[in-house]
Amino acid sequence: MAKLRLLVGLGNPGQRYIKTRHNVGFWFLDDWLAQLGGVSWRSESRFQADFAEVKIAGQSVIFLKPLTFMNLSGQAVGKVLRYFKISPQEMLVVHDELDFDVGVMRFKSSGGHGGHNGLRDIVATLGDGEFNRLRVGIGHPGDKRKVADYVLSAASVSDAEHIESGFERIRLNSELLVQMRFDQLKNNIH
Repeated sequence: MAKLRLLVGLGNPGQRYIKTRHNVGFWFLDDWLAQLGGVSWRSESRFQADFAEVKIAGQSVIFLKPLTFMNLSGQAVGKVLRYFKISPQEMLVVHDELDFDVGVMRFKSSGGHGGHNGLRDIVATLGDGEFNRLRVGIGHPGDKRKVADYVLSAASVSDAEHIESGFERIRLNSELLVQMRFDQLKNNIH
């Protein structure tokens, strides 16, 4: 069975996007790195990304935040997969999910992009959707015309607490995460 080697958080670079709903992928990785202590981000121009190498439950895992903006995330992901000879099945992409209530965390082992532009670019770069995802619920504004403003706005205090609680449940089950035992992990986080 494959083990996790690359953990990608999707988001947009820059201070104005920190802790916005669309940036839950970056938020997840930043939060985890802060919990680890002693490890910091390195900017890697060859990957167009911020990059950190960490140990989780004894497994070396690369944390990656593409700095290409969301719609071009596949560029950074493709470069890292090729450089480190990582298969897409050894990768987990963390992204926001409008269709889930705030804080709901669900794993998906493959599929399409579901209208998510970051995933769309990764699928286009890889040629298929055969990679793992962690979908982080951010809720929906209720009107599709409000989606763009909603995803680019900061989460409320209550929503941030729900999201960070989900992050903590994942971290507490990090051994299952690196072993990519998502079915068992799913049972432990809900």
